[in-house]
Amino acid sequence: MSELPAIGKISPEIFDELIYPRLGAVSKHVLVGPQHGVDVGIVEIGGRAVAMTADPVFIVPEYGWRRAAWFAIHILASDVVTSGLPPTYLSIDLNLPPGMTKEELTITWDTIHKECVRMGMAVVCGHTGRYDNCNYPMVGGATVLAVGGMDQYVTPRFARPGDKVIVTKGPAIEACGIFATMFPKYLAKELGGEFSDRAQGIFHKMSVVEEAMAAVTVGVRDDGVTCMHDATECGIWGGLYEIAQAAGVGMRVEKEAIVVEEGVPEICSLFGMEPYSSISEGTLLITCRPHRADAVVKTLDGKGIRSSVVGELLPKEKGMVLVEGGKERPLEHPRVDPFWRAFYDALGRYAELEQA
Repeated sequence: MSELPAIGKISPEIFDELIYPRLGAVSKHVLVGPQHGVDVGIVEIGGRAVAMTADPVFIVPEYGWRRAAWFAIHILASDVVTSGLPPTYLSIDLNLPPGMTKEELTITWDTIHKECVRMGMAVVCGHTGRYDNCNYPMVGGATVLAVGGMDQYVTPRFARPGDKVIVTKGPAIEACGIFATMFPKYLAKELGGEFSDRAQGIFHKMSVVEEAMAAVTVGVRDDGVTCMHDATECGIWGGLYEIAQAAGVGMRVEKEAIVVEEGVPEICSLFGMEPYSSISEGTLLITCRPHRADAVVKTLDGKGIRSSVVGELLPKEKGMVLVEGGKERPLEHPRVDPFWRAFYDALGRYAELEQA
């Protein structure tokens, strides 16, 4: 029997053992229920498709309050937009630490409000209070709803062999965005001040809202995008593996075809982190009918978002294959994200330099 992790998400084995067999009442209106590799649930209400997600409200004061709040709301919205539907409604619970001031809350909430306006998402209910034993970064929870037509949403069950695989932005976006924000002095010391300044721009790439909404304008299902997944923990390799598992297909991926953002290789090398297994909120993984793949890439390029076709889905019996340097090897789930060890090691080594 698997054990609960010391920290972080439970394993697929624990999910299958404890959670999946106990999902409450059965409803014929549930179109997409909980499953590995799928960021949303989808239900039918009144002939409309309603996608929903539930996540922690994740506030990191060290980012600066405005950046922390921007990141928090985009984490929440980035999951729901993988349904192909626009973020529509937000329910949010804020369980704030006693040390949070009115000024800090004002900046945080003002930023969340403005980003909701920008995304077209209305805040409809919530709860706000300060409580003992609450601390950063987990300061509450939220549910985001996205609403659209029954023919507008996407999910891995629409993916099939022959679909192309598209990756936006490339590996380790979140990992590098966090390192650039948390350790700018160390980056400047090792890689130069100009590099450190440029690297700050990676932070605001940690969202897939814009690219998900842009991709589906090309078309969905047989006319375009068939499924989308945000490459969070365990990065691109973990995310691609999860898509294939959820869709019940195989996959062939060319590593050298994946785009890489400027600064990512240097930051990953500096902090001793393998990029393609590292947490990458902001990297969108897309499957798409082959005749629309180039149109998706072109549409994303028009928004200033780099992307590339990196492979295709295969029949399940063909397995999951990663091609690197012309050689094939199995595409496996990393299981352990290298970011966390690298991050806490860096906190121990470079915190004093950043505070100086």
